[in-house]
Amino acid sequence: MIADARPDMMQQPDIKSQSLSDLQDQLSGMGEPTYRSQQITDWLYRKHVSNWDQMTNLSQGLREKLSKAFTCHSLELIRHQGTTGSTQKFLWKLSDGSLIENVLIPANPASYGESSKRNTLCLSTQVGCAYGCKFCASGLDGWKRNLTVDEIVDQVISVHRHVSQVERGLSTEHCSEKFETTARCIDNIVVMGMGEPLANYKGLLGALRILNASWGCGIGARRITVSTSGLVPQIRRLAEEPEQFRLAISLHGATDRVRSKIMPINRKYPVSELMDACGYYQQRNGKMITFEYILIKGINDQLDQVKPLADWARKLDAKVNLIPYNHVDGLPWERPDESVQFQFCDGLKKQRIRVTLRREKGHDIDAACGQLRLRTEKTLSS
Repeated sequence: MIADARPDMMQQPDIKSQSLSDLQDQLSGMGEPTYRSQQITDWLYRKHVSNWDQMTNLSQGLREKLSKAFTCHSLELIRHQGTTGSTQKFLWKLSDGSLIENVLIPANPASYGESSKRNTLCLSTQVGCAYGCKFCASGLDGWKRNLTVDEIVDQVISVHRHVSQVERGLSTEHCSEKFETTARCIDNIVVMGMGEPLANYKGLLGALRILNASWGCGIGARRITVSTSGLVPQIRRLAEEPEQFRLAISLHGATDRVRSKIMPINRKYPVSELMDACGYYQQRNGKMITFEYILIKGINDQLDQVKPLADWARKLDAKVNLIPYNHVDGLPWERPDESVQFQFCDGLKKQRIRVTLRREKGHDIDAACGQLRLRTEKTLSS
């Protein structure tokens, strides 16, 4: 049987899995003043330290107490692709040896001749994926386990630590002796990496609340987007949450005939049922929904998909994000010619739908979710 979380969670929780109130309760139980919780969260989420000894304004005694109550794991960087100002990809090793990925995407890549003004980080929520979308690398090796709250949170911390060290000219292999609060390098979060986020609902919400909290990473809810392949009950559950997170649907087909060919989840929750759940989410939340639509040559790029896609987008006042397919080793799919991409996009514009066609952002660095992980695992096992 595959564990739902890493084995060490049976012993000690990680400090980055704790809410502020939980941490305060723990400190009270240790006989410590609760204001220490603010010092601890400042070290974790503002200065991005990776061990207890770096929390220098805490007494040695308190650090020893904390080390007995909590772990303080840090992700290990295995591979990094891309450069500052362009799309960057990170491959991390977890404490149990599992590998996960992140992609850091500037709003205006430097390669376009424009300065980068905002950075969006794509988060993973599972090791592998169980939903078997035919075009995706994440699930090619199956589902291993859910990520824990701290493993999701630590992706943001670790990317920020790496980027800030590079910008300050420090070695990315060693921590600086002096930790300073640095300007946030991640403006937006999209939960669109490895795994199906809503299948790890408890871990996802726990992590997003820490990332959103003023004492945590302080990223506004409107700058956090959760993507799902279409888990209808969880979409409705998310609609009931007090936080105003944004929702994106990995649609990739506007009709059941097309979507069921490439997304097995559609057989359980067909398009009409998925759209009903989206309507409920929008009614409760009031936020615009985004349809993510990967254009795959000969599969879903025909113009007969334009009108049904436009009809759903119009009904929900949704935005459509068209994404040319990124090739995945071992899969037969290809991206359409640019002329086909533009025709599909223009067809939606003629229907007066808000639509963007994503240009190259990672095609040259294996940015398809899960691909860098699979290539690395094959190398390590050979």
